[in-house]
This record gives sequence, structure tokens and C-alpha cells, in this order.
Amino acid sequence: MSIIKDLEKDIKEIVKKAGYEVENFTLETSNRRDLGEYQLNDAMQLASIYHENPREIASKIVAELEKDPRFVNINIAGPGFINISLSDDYTCEVLNEIHSDIFKNIDQKEPKKILIDYGGANVAKALHVGHLRSANIGEALKRLANLLGYRAVGDAHLGDYGRPLGLVLKELKERYPNLEFFNPNYEGNYEELSLPITNEDLESIYPYASNKSKEDEAYLEDARDITARIQRHERGYYDLWKKVVEISKEDIKKTYDTLNVNFEIWNGESDEMEFYDALNEKIEASGILEDSEGAKIIDVTEETDNAPMPPLLYTKSNGSVSYETTDLATILEREIHLKPDEMWYVVDGRQSLHFEQVFRAARKAKLVSDDTVLEHVGFGTMNGRDGKPFKTRDGGVMTLKNLIGLVNEETLKRINPETVSEEEKEEVAKTVAIAALKYADFLPFRGTDYIFEIEKFTDLEGKTGPYLLYSTIRMKSLLTKAGNPESLKITKLKGQTEKDIALTILNLPSVLDKSIETRSLNEIAEYLYKLTSFYNKFYAENKIITEEDAQLRESWLALTELVYKINHLLLDVLSIKVPNKM
Repeated sequence: MSIIKDLEKDIKEIVKKAGYEVENFTLETSNRRDLGEYQLNDAMQLASIYHENPREIASKIVAELEKDPRFVNINIAGPGFINISLSDDYTCEVLNEIHSDIFKNIDQKEPKKILIDYGGANVAKALHVGHLRSANIGEALKRLANLLGYRAVGDAHLGDYGRPLGLVLKELKERYPNLEFFNPNYEGNYEELSLPITNEDLESIYPYASNKSKEDEAYLEDARDITARIQRHERGYYDLWKKVVEISKEDIKKTYDTLNVNFEIWNGESDEMEFYDALNEKIEASGILEDSEGAKIIDVTEETDNAPMPPLLYTKSNGSVSYETTDLATILEREIHLKPDEMWYVVDGRQSLHFEQVFRAARKAKLVSDDTVLEHVGFGTMNGRDGKPFKTRDGGVMTLKNLIGLVNEETLKRINPETVSEEEKEEVAKTVAIAALKYADFLPFRGTDYIFEIEKFTDLEGKTGPYLLYSTIRMKSLLTKAGNPESLKITKLKGQTEKDIALTILNLPSVLDKSIETRSLNEIAEYLYKLTSFYNKFYAENKIITEEDAQLRESWLALTELVYKINHLLLDVLSIKVPNKM
């Protein structure tokens, strides 16, 4: 239990001693620091319960609070609002508790298993800017959930089963017709065969094949036939498909590694469709399938609907499965293998209708238990200065690699050559570039669109990732200059800025709670900026290393180390690495 939760529990007992029972007590941070650091607003509510004057109730509570040396500056404002502040001695005491074990200031949740789907990369296609937010938000939510005591795992959920792969293999057949994979008489081991292509080739082959299929009906029909062959695991085509997936997956992993994104599960749609027969049995047994012009659909309307809800397309008129069906098979597979308490899908907000249909169908078919949470965690788009989705200069789709490259070019300009050697420069610039991209992604609430300006978000000043990295590195540098003293204690506070830092630290549990409740990282992003800005103000106000008062110097170094630890912890939650210098 966090420090503030402990304090709330104690104050609840103090209020009880004053003669009143309080439920759901919360210690509110005050907006009027001149009156007090915290506010107790319960006297008004107690007045209606106990039929007493709220100010008289407040006076009785204050009389009890004044007996506790942890509280100072206790006063009553207005009709019965109680303001209190924490004594310096108590503030130092709790800061030292947190300094010795940072997890003492983090509320642990009831353990439950959460599966987070936040990949969605399509095999044989280049990752584009649309994949950035899914990867960033999903990875950070997973890390945050685990920090709070949940057991969260991430699934890349690769798109590897549909027509795009049929188109890729069709074009490979056009370009390399003599590959043994297309030879029906080949009796050798396909695994020993190699392909004369790279991932870069695949990324150019798909858009070419896609455009050609729109103009050539016969070409498209062949691609459909190849897709069916892959899905039937037909020898040769299926083995070629596996090779293509392997080449593409390796490159996808490299890109995610660059973003500090790590999946525990690397399943694709093909893995989930192994459960299609089991899904079919459940769907048919549930009696929810309906015929519709040769296709099979599921009615997912509910009485509470205020707008039309289209049915879920289960199988198309040609017998092929839909995107919705693969998601239903995925839910079934996860329920069988993992039995998660919750499944979060971190996917573009524009897919909300799709997930509403899938979740409703999953419940109607009883693929999951009634208390299993199925949640779409939607997000907005990253846009350019024109307010439209980020594009290349020629108007094309911006690949993720190109975007990282552009930001990397900008951060290279800002690396200090006096502290970073030429050999280290590229690696440090890349680390700073990823921090710039990620922090910009987290600043707005996940559901909103935002404009990404490279120069703005790579700046060392202002609300940026590089600012946080630079400040955190400076804290570490200060401790190094001081000789990295051990067993530091905070025993003395001198100014208001130190108290601002302390109160911000004590507020961390509330920030983490809001972030996990809203499934958004903007609270943590803002908190990091606020805490770092307070620390930088404190750093500018004081000569920490040369302070002659030994007790004060040690306290300041301990406070520096504590802020450094919190920054490092939260940056890690956001999957942002901190370089040693920049």
C-alpha cells in the first residue's frame, strides 16, 4: 500500500475518534498551497448524515488532527473544508521510505492475467506510422500493468493468412517461375531451399501485386487460388509461404526491437485459424449463424442499441473466412491456452465497430466466460503539420523505418560532441530519437489525434523526450561527481521547491492508477515532465555539490537520487531507454 493510502487509512481513524464514520475517504491535493497541501472535504457530507453544522464537525476533526505531529498548518476554510500540510520531519521520513524501496509508493492490484494484442503488423508489408502508436501504447500498458501487480503478456498477432500473402506468392511465381516450390514433381526437402529475395524485395512486391490485381482480374483470381492453397497447407505453396513469413518476421522483430517493444507471443492469424474447426463447432452449436445470400452471418444487435448495428460476416459467399472470423478464432485460442481475465486490443480507434461486433459474437457463442473482459483500446492518428496522417514528401505512406530515420537525423544535430565520442554518436542519437517519438506519442490522451513536428519534439527544451533524457542524465552525472555516496538520507528540507518535489513524488500512485484505468499514458508523460521540471528548478536554485551544510548536502543528494530512480522507472514503463550521455 502506498504512503498516501496509508495516510488516508490513518486519517479515517482520526475522523472516527472525532465521532464520525467516513467511507471512501480520499486525501485531495489542494489547489491553494497557501492554505494547505491537502484538503479534507468530508465535513459537508457528514453534516447531511449526522445532521450537524459542517463547520462544527470540521472543528472536532481538526482537534483530533492537531494531536498528530505529522500534520501542520491545520485550518478550516469556508463552511467546513479542512486544510492540512505534512510536517517536514514526516515528509523526510516518508521520502526515505520510498528512497529505500521505491515500490513502497506503488499500490499493488489484485493479481489477474491480461492478454494485450498490440502488434497487428502484416507480413511482407512495410511497417508504417500507423503501427507506431499501437506498439508504443501496448508495450507501455503491458509494462505498467506488470508494475502494478498484474500478469500481462503481449501478442504481436501478425497478419499472415489472407489475400496479401496470396498476392505476394502470385508475383513470386511470375518473377521466379522455376522455383522448386512451384514444381509439382519436386520430392525434396523444402526447408533446405533458399529464396533469392530479401525483406526489401517483399516490401516492394506486395504494393506492385496489389495494384496489378486491381487491373487484371485473371491475376487476382490466381492470387485467390494461391491463398486457398496456402490455407489448405498445400505442399510447395504452403512451404513457400512459411519461408516468406520467416523472412518478413525477422525484419519486423528488428523494427520492434528498435522501438524497445518486446512481445511474449508471436502468433499470427494462421496460428489462430488452426482453431477454426473448434470455433465452427461452437458457433454452430450456439445456433446463432444465419444464411444471407450464400454467406453466413451472426446478428449482434442488442436492445440497448441507439444506432443500426450491422451483422458480423462469418463466412463469405465463396466459403472463405472473414477478418472477423479470424478474430473469433483468436479469442477461442487465447481462452483455451491462456484463460486470461482480460483481453485488451490496442488498435486504431477507427476499428471500434469491428471489435464491437466481434466481442458481441464471442459472448453470444460463449467463447469466453461472462466475467472475461474484452476491451478495444482505441487510439487516434499521428498527423503531419497539415493535420492529415503523416506522409512522405511525395504524399506516400510513411514507413516506420523512414520516420525513425528522419527523427534520427534531427537528433544527431543535437548530440554534444564534447561528451559523446564519434563512435557513440549514432547509437546515442538513435536512443534519443526513439525517446522523442515515444514521448510525443504519449503526451496526448490516446484517443486523440496529434501533430508530430520533428523539430519541436526533438528539442532539448520543453515537453519532449530529449528534455527528460538530458535532465535524467544530469541527475546521474551530479551523483557521480559527488562520488556516488551510499546510504543517503533526507533529513532536512530548505525551500518550497523541495516540498513541491516531495508532494509530487507522493502523488505517483494516483497517477499510475489513472493511467491504468484510462488505458492511457498521458498522465505518466505529464507527471514525468512536472517532476523533472520541479527538480530542474531546485537544481538551479541550489549549489548542491558545494553546499557547506553537510546535512543539507546529503539531503539534496538523496533527493536527487530519488527523483533519478523515479524517472528511470517511469521511462522504463514507457519503454524509453536512458543513454549514459548525450
